[in-house]
Amino acid sequence: MAQVTSQPGLPPQAGSSSPVLKYVQVPETKHELDWADLVTLDLSQYDTPGGKQKLATQLKDAVQRIGFFYITNFGLSQEEIDHQFAIGQELLQLEESEKLRHRANLEVGSYNGYRPLGSIEILPGRRDNVEMYNIFKFVPQYKRSHPEVIHRHREEIERFHRYVHEKIVHRLLRLIAIVLELPEDFLIDGHSYEGNSDCHLRYMIYRARSAAENARYENLYSRGHTDFGSLTLLFRQPIAALQVKTPDGQWKYVKPYPGSITVNIADALQFWTNGFLKSSVHRVVAPPADQAHIDRLGVMYFVRPGDHLDLRPVNSPLLRREGFYKEGEQQNEVTAGDWVRARVRKNWDKPGDRKENISVGGVQARLFHE
Repeated sequence: MAQVTSQPGLPPQAGSSSPVLKYVQVPETKHELDWADLVTLDLSQYDTPGGKQKLATQLKDAVQRIGFFYITNFGLSQEEIDHQFAIGQELLQLEESEKLRHRANLEVGSYNGYRPLGSIEILPGRRDNVEMYNIFKFVPQYKRSHPEVIHRHREEIERFHRYVHEKIVHRLLRLIAIVLELPEDFLIDGHSYEGNSDCHLRYMIYRARSAAENARYENLYSRGHTDFGSLTLLFRQPIAALQVKTPDGQWKYVKPYPGSITVNIADALQFWTNGFLKSSVHRVVAPPADQAHIDRLGVMYFVRPGDHLDLRPVNSPLLRREGFYKEGEQQNEVTAGDWVRARVRKNWDKPGDRKENISVGGVQARLFHE
C-alpha cells in the first residue's frame, strides 16, 4: 500500500490546524489488459464559447453506448485528491472496535457511517473483502458520530465534499440536461447540497487475498451491479480491478488514466430517461499478479437524487423524438429515497435469494452473480 507521512509544515489550506498526510499512488500494472474504450470530457472547455454544447455532444455519444466516461481538468489538484486518500487510509487503519462505534444503520438502508469488512455474502459461504466509511453531506440532518480522524480533518473533507458536489457534479448534471434538450438547471434543484439525499463521500478498501483465496472466490471482489443513485465519481485508483460490462456482454477493464475521474451513470438517470441513459453494470475483480498483494484503497463520490423525487421518465424533447417517452405510458410510482434504501437493504439478502430482479413501485434493476 502507498505510504503515508505526516508533514505538519505543509497545511492543505492556510490557517488549517491539521497536518498534511502524504499519499503516494502505487505504480500501474505492467500487464496488458483488455481496456474499455471510453470517452473523455475535458471540463476546462465548459466555460468556453460553445464548450458546454461540445461536451454535451461528446457525452451523448458516450452514454448511448455505455454509461461510463472520464472527466479531466475538473479543478482539483492531485495533491488535494491524494490528501483524501491519505485520510481514508488513516481512517480504515483504525482498530475495528473504534470503527464499529460508528457503524452505519445498514439494515434500514442507510450507508451513513462505517460498513464492516465481510458484511455481504458474495458467493455461498464466502463474504466480501471490502470495508468502507461513508460521509454524508455536511448539513444538519446528516450529523452523526465520527472517529477523531474525521473531526481532525473536517475542514478539508467538507471543502472537498462540497466542491465535488457543486463544482463538478452540477456541471455534469447541466450537460446531461443539455443532452436531453431540457433547461440547463432542470436536474440541479433535485440535487442540491442542502437537501435531503444520500449523497456521500466514500473511503473504501478491498483487502488483498492470496492466490488460493482468489481462486476460491472465483476472482471476484465485488459481483456485477449497477449503482443506486444518479452518478458515481471514482477518483483515480491505479490498481487495475474495475471492469465494465459492454453492450455485447464482454467485461473490459477501466483504465486509471492520470489526472482523471471515472464517472458512471446510475439507476435514477436510467429511470428518468426510460433507458436512454445507461446505468452500466460493473464489478471489481482480483488485480493482476503484480498488484494482487496490495490493498486497493479508493475514494469515491456517490450522487443520490433528492429523496422526494419520483423516478418517472421525464418529458424531454429528445426522449419523445427517440421513442423513449410516450404520453399515457405506465409511470413508476416510487421515490428516489425509497429506491436507494431498498437497494441498500437488498445487499443483506443471501446470494441464493438474489435470483430475482429487485423491483419497487414499478422500477427494477437486475442483480448479477458474476
